[in-house]
Amino acid sequence: MNDERKLIFIVDDSDSSLVLGKNALSDLYRVITFDSGSRMLKVLENAAPDLLILDMEMPEMSGHDVIVLLKASPRTSDIPVIFLTSSIDEETEIRSFDLGAHDFISKPLSPPRLRRRVQTALQLEAQKQALVNYSQNLEQLVEQRTQSVSKLKNTLLNTIASLVEFRDCFTGSHIWRTQSYIAALFDAMERQNTYMEELSQIDQVLALYSSQLHDVGKIGIKDAILLKPGKLNQKEFEEMKTHTILGSQIIKQIRDKASDDNSFLEYAMIYALYHHEKWNGTGYPFGFKNQDIPLLGRIMSIADVYDALVTERPYKKAFPHSEAVEIIVNGSGRAFDPLLIDCFNGIHQEFEIILNTFKEPPPGY
Repeated sequence: MNDERKLIFIVDDSDSSLVLGKNALSDLYRVITFDSGSRMLKVLENAAPDLLILDMEMPEMSGHDVIVLLKASPRTSDIPVIFLTSSIDEETEIRSFDLGAHDFISKPLSPPRLRRRVQTALQLEAQKQALVNYSQNLEQLVEQRTQSVSKLKNTLLNTIASLVEFRDCFTGSHIWRTQSYIAALFDAMERQNTYMEELSQIDQVLALYSSQLHDVGKIGIKDAILLKPGKLNQKEFEEMKTHTILGSQIIKQIRDKASDDNSFLEYAMIYALYHHEKWNGTGYPFGFKNQDIPLLGRIMSIADVYDALVTERPYKKAFPHSEAVEIIVNGSGRAFDPLLIDCFNGIHQEFEIILNTFKEPPPGY
């Protein structure tokens, strides 16, 4: 019978560390130990692990020497590496991450800590691979609908292209990331059976594609307000809030000139109008609350706020992922739908992967 457990290599010149590591992990994973980097590299020619735990300080070949070789080969460059170390200074830590290290575990090894770090690393790698697979399939899924929406798609893309020069500098990557955040939330909602009746009535491919228009109304906002390097005063903020209504008007103009499939535009209208509404009714433009806010608007609100928090804007520095997550989770029941926050809280690490993977729009976007 095939053993389908994840394969982990542990490389350390200390016999005690090898024994401790293998004992801590063998009940959950297949574990192979090596007392040197060179021996591991020979085996690597025939079998690649799902995770490599690598001692940083070894004679003959250090952990840094090994990871440089791994990252140089396309066949092994994606293997996640956790370094073992007795001590580390800031310069060594920075160099290690620059070389592609995933994490560090300090010696002497603590079995519970080792198990948790390994579990987290493997989960993140699985989520990253799922995201990569999804992004590769997304274009293919959209193309399956090309025949029915091709004219509309071209109209919208041309419209957006003509607006880009008037938009703020982060538009393209922001649009791509929010699409990916929404895709992650759709998947989480399905896994947790959240709003399944409403979700089943949404064409997710079109809903993802149409999300790129959620901020199209900012075309009507003056640069002095849109790009202001500081907090807006009350009058400026009131004008900024009009981008939701302006966006719906722009989309309506496109809809009036288009034909056939209007569901794409209906989704776009929802995103544009409702992504700044808040669960407790304090949002804009209508002050809707709870489930009076359309589901897509509630979903986009989470994606849009997260991306605004973790990226630099003219008026603020970027927040770290952990702080952004704390702000959003604390907004459950106030700014955000509590059930959707439950979904977000279970997958927020995927949001961080999206952020780090798509700093810029993908080629050809």
